[in-house]
Amino acid sequence: MSCSFDFKGKTVLITGAERGIGLEIAKGFAKSGANIVIAGIMDEEFPNAEKEITALGAECFCIHTDVADEESVINAVESAWGKFTKIDILVNNAGINKLAPAEEMPLSTWQRIMDVNLTGTFLMCREAGRRMLSAGGGNIVNVASMSGLIVNPLPQTQCAYNSSKAGVIMLTKVLANEWAERGIRVNAIAPGFTETPLTAKRLSVPDDPAVKKWIGGTPMGRVAQPEEMVGLVLYFASDLSTFTTGTCVPVDGGYTVL
Repeated sequence: MSCSFDFKGKTVLITGAERGIGLEIAKGFAKSGANIVIAGIMDEEFPNAEKEITALGAECFCIHTDVADEESVINAVESAWGKFTKIDILVNNAGINKLAPAEEMPLSTWQRIMDVNLTGTFLMCREAGRRMLSAGGGNIVNVASMSGLIVNPLPQTQCAYNSSKAGVIMLTKVLANEWAERGIRVNAIAPGFTETPLTAKRLSVPDDPAVKKWIGGTPMGRVAQPEEMVGLVLYFASDLSTFTTGTCVPVDGGYTVL
């Protein structure tokens, strides 16, 4: 991927960037000169992520972080600030999903999805936002989902996931409004179906009813690759979008236009 953005001297904190979309976003910033802080729970993936990022000439710092835990979030932000003395950009990418019919979904499952996807995004925004406000400004990009804009067709029974991502989109708008005059811009991307370590197994079965609907319902006739999410994130975080805040843009191959 060619990358003409310039983030030299910037510090980017990214949640859930050990692999998949998050790692590609981290690499995009690294190629553009930024220092990277990865906050996630998959410690076993840290060495590979750090290797890939440092190979691009960037400095990389990984810290175990459960975004659903307030103290863990506070520690991650303080550690990132202590390491680089600033956080210029926050990318909230961490997220989970679990399918279950609404009438059968355990409260514990609903709550965990909300805690990670929505509350975790809020906690990271709150803590990093405090630091950014004290420094005179910053930039936040939230990774929502097209599932926060539309209801996925059956057999996907994911009322908690869709509701959490819709919440992320509204949180993006609310924070953008609150912080617009204080130097922080907040935007979101809404990925469509994407080939990641979480979806690869299912995508390997072309006759899977869900896969047929994923691809059949996408005008471009395919799912996305993680690196196809990078450009918009970098745009939102760059000085090319200084009059853009509170926006959520789908990156879905046209799925949500139908």
